[in-house]
Amino acid sequence: MADEIAFTLPEALRAQKHMRDALGLGEERFPVPAFINMVSDEIEQLRDAGRTDGEIAALVKESSGHALTEADIARYYTPVEDRHSNEH
Repeated sequence: MADEIAFTLPEALRAQKHMRDALGLGEERFPVPAFINMVSDEIEQLRDAGRTDGEIAALVKESSGHALTEADIARYYTPVEDRHSNEH
């Protein structure tokens, strides 16, 4: 049953890339608001673990090379009640 399947992040990214390649589309890019929305679960957990938004921004820069600010995270962070509205 499909509801029992769970994809790891690498599996989901490979499947998405394969579909985009089949369509002749380029690599998908995410503007800052969409990226922060996408990682809001992790931001919440890092905050709960005592990390500041500045430390979280530093983790993003360290891993991606893209500089975010504390203000970016605060502005675009999606509260838990507004996340995953299409999941059951």
